[in-house]
Amino acid sequence: MNSKHFNPEKDLAPMPFDKSICQRALDMKKGGLIWRPHVGCFVWDPDKFIKPASPFPGRIYFILSLARFIEIFDTIDQIAQKLVWLPTWHQARLLCRQLGIVDDFDKKSQKIDAVLSPVDELLHIYGKIVDNLKHGDALKK
Repeated sequence: MNSKHFNPEKDLAPMPFDKSICQRALDMKKGGLIWRPHVGCFVWDPDKFIKPASPFPGRIYFILSLARFIEIFDTIDQIAQKLVWLPTWHQARLLCRQLGIVDDFDKKSQKIDAVLSPVDELLHIYGKIVDNLKHGDALKK
């Protein structure tokens, strides 16, 4: 069975595949965000550990089969060490709740005349997590 690659011209992205999102996610990782790889996570492979091409742009992969990623990296800990987790909007909001980040997202959007783009909204949420981590509140799982 051949996989069909994501087509940004025709397909609706499940999350923003943007370099700034990847960089902010890397900031979360460097800030101490601890995550346990599991099915349903998007990950970024900036160091090109994964040989098969991704169906998504920018070396972004989706963990559909955790067993396949364990074949590549040997352990779940190695997956977490070598890849960067790209939380979806929903996952990022759940992280905010777990970290006790005050939910000002709706208030922020009400104060702005224009609606935030999906990239800007996710960058804002990731930024809140990065700021929280700078104050020593790493998520422990």
